[in-house]
Amino acid sequence: MSGKLYVVGTPIGNLSDMTPRAVETLKKVDFIAAEDTRVTLKLLNHFEIKNSLVSYYEHNRAQKGEQIVARILSGENCAVVSDAGMPCISDPGEDLVALCRAQGIAIEVVPGPTAAMSAVAVSGLSCSRFCFEGFLSTAKKSRFEHLEELKNESRTMIFYEAPHKLKATLADFKKYFGGERKISLCRELTKLHEEVLLISIDEAIAYYEQNDPRGEYVLVLEGAEKKKEELTLKDCLEIMLESVRSGKSKNDAARLCAKQSGFRKNELYKLLVDCEEEK
Repeated sequence: MSGKLYVVGTPIGNLSDMTPRAVETLKKVDFIAAEDTRVTLKLLNHFEIKNSLVSYYEHNRAQKGEQIVARILSGENCAVVSDAGMPCISDPGEDLVALCRAQGIAIEVVPGPTAAMSAVAVSGLSCSRFCFEGFLSTAKKSRFEHLEELKNESRTMIFYEAPHKLKATLADFKKYFGGERKISLCRELTKLHEEVLLISIDEAIAYYEQNDPRGEYVLVLEGAEKKKEELTLKDCLEIMLESVRSGKSKNDAARLCAKQSGFRKNELYKLLVDCEEEK
């Protein structure tokens, strides 16, 4: 009988955010797959967890992934963790989960903090619809193609960025999104020097000309303003007729359609009256 893979979330900074279930799980599994064993060892020592660690990160995931899956298939239970937060989010744990799914291995999630969700919650920007974009590529072609695709994205966007790349990323944001777009720069979340700034891209560029970026960043970017739906006069007539059938006055139907379409209210009202007179 095969074992199970546990996807275990760990704190993104404040160790008090470690859940009792996460501690219990890391104690009971047969081994732990860690992105950086040195970082995870500090966490284990803090919670007095005595367990064996195996290294599983970006550059050894192909070889180590197969070894880990083989051990689970033989009956061992494994927990996968990242350096901070939830595994699999911009993290090689994604591949390990896919390998286990392909082999029919049972997978259980032990949720914990995530930097992306924590940042969007405190950003001050819309949280109703958002998309996670992770780290931008360092290869210019891929990076610029990615940004080009997002120029008209209306949802709030979430990016991860390292401090030494922040200024270049803000410059690219200005090129593709304009300097007036709002951005929330969230750094060192849950740590001693946590800071959240909600300013324009232009203001962010000016701020970091005077202040060196420090710590890991989550960038929460305001989405593009939705363009008004392009409606023809024929479309508008159908909309107004439906409004009148539902009980609205001709005046209200024309007023509401004018807001939606950009046509003048008087023009739409005349169109509606003329149509009804022809019947």
